[in-house]
This record gives sequence, C-alpha cells and structure tokens, in this order.
Amino acid sequence: MALPKINTPTYELVIPSTDEKVKYRPFLVKEEKILMMALESKENSQIIGSVKEIVKTCTFEKVDISKLPMFDMEYIFLQIRSKSVGEVSQIRVLAPDDNKTMIDTEVDLSKVEVEVGEGHNPKIDLGNKLEVLMKYPTIDSFANSDVQEINAGNMLDVIVSCIAHIKDGEEIFESKDQTKAEMIDFVEQMNTEQFKDIQKFFDTMPKLKHTIKVTNPKTKKEGEVVLSGLNDFFV
Repeated sequence: MALPKINTPTYELVIPSTDEKVKYRPFLVKEEKILMMALESKENSQIIGSVKEIVKTCTFEKVDISKLPMFDMEYIFLQIRSKSVGEVSQIRVLAPDDNKTMIDTEVDLSKVEVEVGEGHNPKIDLGNKLEVLMKYPTIDSFANSDVQEINAGNMLDVIVSCIAHIKDGEEIFESKDQTKAEMIDFVEQMNTEQFKDIQKFFDTMPKLKHTIKVTNPKTKKEGEVVLSGLNDFFV
C-alpha cells in the first residue's frame, strides 16, 4: 500500500515587471537541501543554478527563467523563501552611526517590495537623434559573465550586455547583430553626460529594497539601514 502524498499549499504573487499573476508553492526539503549545499559551496554558479531551479520548479514552470529580469527573480525567490521557512528573516547589519558594530535584527520578508528609482527610463536620448534602448540584466547575464554585482570594474561589460538596440534616426541597430568589441567601442565614444545617463538607468532600475530601523547596542543610537538586493536579506 502506497504512502499518502503530503499536500503542499499554493500562493499567488504578481511579477513586478509585468504585473502578471503567478501561482507558486514553498520549496520542499529536497530543494532546500540543494540550496543549502550551494550556499555552503560559496560558488556563484552553484548558487545561481539552485535559485533558478527553485524558482522554476516552485512556479510550476510557468515562468521563463531565461528572460526574467534579476529583480523579478529575486522577488519571486524571496516570496518562495518566506512561505517555505518563515516570513521573518534573522540578519546581521552594520550600525549606521559607527559603521563597525554588527547588529542582529529581524526583517519581515512579506513587506519587502521592488522599488523603482526616481526618473527611471530604459530609453536614453543621447542627442542628435541617437537613442539607446536598455534591457534589464537577467540572472543568466550574471552567470554567463561571472558577474556577482555591478561595480566600477565590470560596469562596461554590464552596460554592453544590457543594450537592446541603438537607434540612429530611423535606423535601428540590434545589439545581438553586433560584436562585443563594436558595442564596447560605441559605449567608449560617449561623452561624460551621455555615460551618466546610461549609469542612471542602473542606479534607478527596479530592485528589492526595504528600510529597517536598528539601535546600536553600544551607543544606544537609533538609525536606518537600507537593504537592497537579495543578498542583504540573508546576511
């Protein structure tokens, strides 16, 4: 006689970038084990692979993982995680008043949302009828380039990977039809103001963001800490 099946509850979330409603379930013990092994390895490729697999499986394979912007992926994973092991996450943050004292605190994952920076626009006018259309980095774009976060050292590579097309008057140049060297050369020809407009796209693009109040146990001073990006919610 076969053992009974354990019923798993299902929930619904709204994908931030599309407003599409998607059903999901908590991850199971076998999936949590894969995630924990990946985290323990500290290998970026393994962590990304486990996150992708959990999001794919727990959304009943209704989400196209390869095209999902990174902030969508992080948001969905956070919702899955909150229903799997609890909505309250124990984290450690740096005290904002002295920047050296570590504080143990809690964050309610159910209150974490994706926020868009002021003035965000994927269409960037470079002047003289020249326009660049940007696309959001996906989890695959980070995995394929071995980029874990956007910083000054890899900014050029990230920018090139996130250009959808370049428009010159009525003529459109799809980035997929150009070589990486050609795209880098195009970006390097920009003046300071044009490059700042490109950087603004990344500075203001949607991201997981949540502000918490903490009190430094040594100085007794209260301050605010801004959590941004998936990693901040599991430190």
